[in-house]
Amino acid sequence: MFDPVSYSLLLLSPLLLQLVGVVFASAVDPYISKRHKRVLWLIVAVVFCLIVQNYFDWFVYWDKISQYGSIVLGIIGYSLRPVVIVLFFYLISDDIKIYRIGWILVGANALLYLTALFSDVTFSIDGQMAFHRGPLGFTCHIVSAVLLVGCIVLTIKEYRHISKRDMFIPIFNALLVVVGVIADSFVDVAEPVVTFLTIAIVSSTVFFYIWLHLQFVRKHEKALQAEQRIQIMMSQIQPHFLYNTLSTIQALCRIDPEKAFVITEKFGAYLRSNIDFLSSPNLIPLRKELEHTRIYAEIEMTRFPNISVTYDVEEEDFPIPALTIQPLVENAIRHGVRVCQKGKVSVRVYREGDFRMIVISDNGKGFDINQVQDSGKAHIGIQNVRERIEKMCGGRMEIESVIGEGTTIRLILPAPQKTDSVGE
Repeated sequence: MFDPVSYSLLLLSPLLLQLVGVVFASAVDPYISKRHKRVLWLIVAVVFCLIVQNYFDWFVYWDKISQYGSIVLGIIGYSLRPVVIVLFFYLISDDIKIYRIGWILVGANALLYLTALFSDVTFSIDGQMAFHRGPLGFTCHIVSAVLLVGCIVLTIKEYRHISKRDMFIPIFNALLVVVGVIADSFVDVAEPVVTFLTIAIVSSTVFFYIWLHLQFVRKHEKALQAEQRIQIMMSQIQPHFLYNTLSTIQALCRIDPEKAFVITEKFGAYLRSNIDFLSSPNLIPLRKELEHTRIYAEIEMTRFPNISVTYDVEEEDFPIPALTIQPLVENAIRHGVRVCQKGKVSVRVYREGDFRMIVISDNGKGFDINQVQDSGKAHIGIQNVRERIEKMCGGRMEIESVIGEGTTIRLILPAPQKTDSVGE
């Protein structure tokens, strides 16, 4: 036997489960701020009220219970729908002026629909429970349309300079609500248990939660990158390097003061470059990285006259992550050629088809490539460079090493056809 109440609850249960899922997921999500959590929960509460309104509106219509009750439920539905859209504003932007405009429109809309209690200017319900739209019956649709346009404009304003991909979900949600309104207007369903618009709003709430999560994950990744830059800098300015360089300068002050002056100047430039690179999360021109590498190499060649570093650079005006080549040259010197009678490190930069090649090779003692996968300090610089080349440039690293013969590291970067523009 057909039970309309059970049937209606069965239809509503997926929507209610989605709302419960948003509440619990956002509650335990460490990436979402407390403010956005509260807004999400408020949206869920309003949407829940809309679902309840849909259900009782259907129930009253089905059993022909109360003409007055149907009017009250209609007022609630028309008043709450724009509220959800205004709450979407809080997820997109922090602009208080926009909030105020939204709430003014919502308040005016609710007051107008309250007149249905004593007037048919917006809508009326006759004795047969038939709905009749009045001359101002589309006010909710117009207000909602204005607010949806505001959502789209606000999204473009807030995210066009950050990431165009971030605009997709808010704009899609606005269009989804429009589709729900159109479906309710033109799809012939006799008093549905739940409207297409309510379904669209529930889906939009879920999508907004996903969008917020992705936003904060991206910010968290940026924080991790900043922390990684600090670790990279600290790995480059090892205490033993500081002490040894200062000891070298101290010794040169007695036997060759002029050379001591030159090394001190280079050492200061080296430290300054590390600090500058730390404060800039963006890619830098290759020439700046090479300049920093040369300064480091010259200090080391002063300390170890048995080593030499050479450069063969065909192109130097393309972007790479800071502290990319220098750590690899440092690794080659510290763990490769220092012990050699005539240690050689070479840096080559050239173009090969659609790729730019950066090759650092040495004739040092070599190492077991499998050790690069370990967390040992000896090759942490290589791991850091590999990760940043992959994430920031879409490139890759190749390593060849033969124990007793030397090591070659290739950084292979995509080379777009257009000239790269790099901020100074």
